[in-house]
Amino acid sequence: MIDISKMIQGKNLTELDVQILQYIIQNIDHVLQKGVREIAKENFTSPATIIRLSKKMGYTGFVDLYYHLLPMINKVESPESNEIEDCLHISQNDFLTHNSLEDFEMFISKVLNLKHKYIFIYATGFSAIAADYFYKKLLVLGRKTIFSSGTDSIGVFENNLEDIGALVVISKSGETQLVINKLQAAKEHDVFTASFTKETENRVAELSDLNFKITDPNKLDDRNMLPSSFFPSLLLMFEFIFKQYISHLTTKEK
Repeated sequence: MIDISKMIQGKNLTELDVQILQYIIQNIDHVLQKGVREIAKENFTSPATIIRLSKKMGYTGFVDLYYHLLPMINKVESPESNEIEDCLHISQNDFLTHNSLEDFEMFISKVLNLKHKYIFIYATGFSAIAADYFYKKLLVLGRKTIFSSGTDSIGVFENNLEDIGALVVISKSGETQLVINKLQAAKEHDVFTASFTKETENRVAELSDLNFKITDPNKLDDRNMLPSSFFPSLLLMFEFIFKQYISHLTTKEK
């Protein structure tokens, strides 16, 4: 089951572009052999349109697009039989595949060590469940925190901007427009921003001052219908951050 809605967000694709992309995905086993000219012919367009689509998607050309799509599509269409079991195998070392210890140190310095301003947490959908957990952990640690989701008025964020020291957002796809809007507003007011997204390139990561990447085994499953270690990994990453933070506090007290 392939949902490309998040994949194409912010790419400024035309209806024809979307049609061609869907055609490529549906015929992924044959399009490389067909080539750009044959794909264009079957979609009643020109080869140049295929090349422009590939570049709009962020790739150098059709072949580059194909080889990035192939593993994602194969993962959705042929999930591994032991995928559920694989979800249980998560370690702290996984966090350092795409992130550095310096990233975690910066998060503690810029976010958790805020003294007089609020940490504003924002997320929607499934990500909001993880964000609520993070919010409650911060409250227990005595941090001044506000949590907001897609159901809240935009005023919750805009009316408190002067008191916000850091914006933390969670977006599995990294393409959620409501999250992007918050990041852009924070940038305009010089508010430090940190985000948690999947490991592929995305707009949320690009806009953030600090981005944490979590491996998403099903990169085209934006509806979260397949077994995935993304959210369990995200929660464990939160615990890793809190462990580092508490270790800092203990060191200061000595």
